[in-house]
Amino acid sequence: MLAPSPGARVGARRIGVVLKGYPRLSETFIAQELAALERRGFALAIYSLRHPTDAATHPVHGEIRAPVTYLPEYLRDEPPRVLRGWRAARRLPGYPAALAAWRADLARDRTANRARRFGQALVLAAELPADIGHVHAHFLHTPASVARYAAIMRGLPWSVSAHAKDIWTTPAWEKREKLASCAWATTCTRANAEHLRSLADDPSRVDLVYHGIDATRFPPPGAQDRPAPPGARPIVILSVGRAVEKKGYDDLLPALARLPAALDWRFEHVGGGPQLPGLVEDAKALGIAERVRWLGALTQPEVLARYRAADVFALSSRVAGDGDRDGLPNVLMEAQSQGLPCVATAVSGIPELIEDGVTGLLVPPRDRDALAHAIARLVADPALRARLGRAGRERTSRDFVLERGIDRLVARFDGAVPAPTNPSDRR
Repeated sequence: MLAPSPGARVGARRIGVVLKGYPRLSETFIAQELAALERRGFALAIYSLRHPTDAATHPVHGEIRAPVTYLPEYLRDEPPRVLRGWRAARRLPGYPAALAAWRADLARDRTANRARRFGQALVLAAELPADIGHVHAHFLHTPASVARYAAIMRGLPWSVSAHAKDIWTTPAWEKREKLASCAWATTCTRANAEHLRSLADDPSRVDLVYHGIDATRFPPPGAQDRPAPPGARPIVILSVGRAVEKKGYDDLLPALARLPAALDWRFEHVGGGPQLPGLVEDAKALGIAERVRWLGALTQPEVLARYRAADVFALSSRVAGDGDRDGLPNVLMEAQSQGLPCVATAVSGIPELIEDGVTGLLVPPRDRDALAHAIARLVADPALRARLGRAGRERTSRDFVLERGIDRLVARFDGAVPAPTNPSDRR
């Protein structure tokens, strides 16, 4: 076990954190939460269901001290390990209850993925060190299933942080059962919290915990950090997000193509994603390819530099065909922390951050004309950009601070991971 960090909760059991993949560039909000919990003295151990696919990492990943264990991504890849896990797990007192829970789930979801979740849970339950006193999952779908089955086997409490796609693509019956089984749950938007509370037998079990901004990583820009005033250069419109359906980039590009011809602008996109090649072709077909820069996935310091070099931030989120949607995109808070005026769509938790005409501009999802009009207003009006950028920064720094959410998580975990009664239990 690693030495305790400064201010560690001496004698407290470690928390096993189950993640879908680690580390991931697109999940900075998880990394900053783990780093903050370690700073508060919690000892963590990370269990990832998948190996990383990003070539780069954020600096915050290097600050996290927790050891990382990769569970079998596919059971066929590590059959001896899965077999050892099953042999050890079936001797645990909670194994019959976990097996019954999995069989009940399998009866309603006869998929290979459901079988894989139980196999991963067998390995997790067998390999958890004795000093793990609580299991916490990020995302309500696959990671929560693995955490739930393993925690039942080991007789441990478990909890979950629910975010976006995992909430809206998980069937109601499964959400109800997980909320009844877990010790507590958190989620990152009021809309999410109201939905989950409506499904929980005890609504007080669900907390609203905004991700928030870490001001040490996104300090307010100084005068030297801002771009030169527009004049000889075009207005830079920035968007940060994966190229997937729920981000609505196939709405944003046509909106950009509808901007008045007299406006001088350039669009920059940060992020990867499966739709990216198609979007590059769309920009060519729309006749705006020469105004667009595709920057790909960037590290957090590189993204911060792009915020500070931009004049407007745009995000055209929508509900995807399978129900997937954003929660409250961290990129909007990050952009606002840098004084960037934002135009976004009124989807999910976004109106909890952006008040139309006060802290940014909101338009209906899928309304390309309204989106084009809002962007055009910001491009053409420097005074409006300054007013909304200032108001957005004030709102974010006042109401969306990382440490406020960490305070709530600390209170929950403090009640969940007391010191062991028998010191010999620790190792």
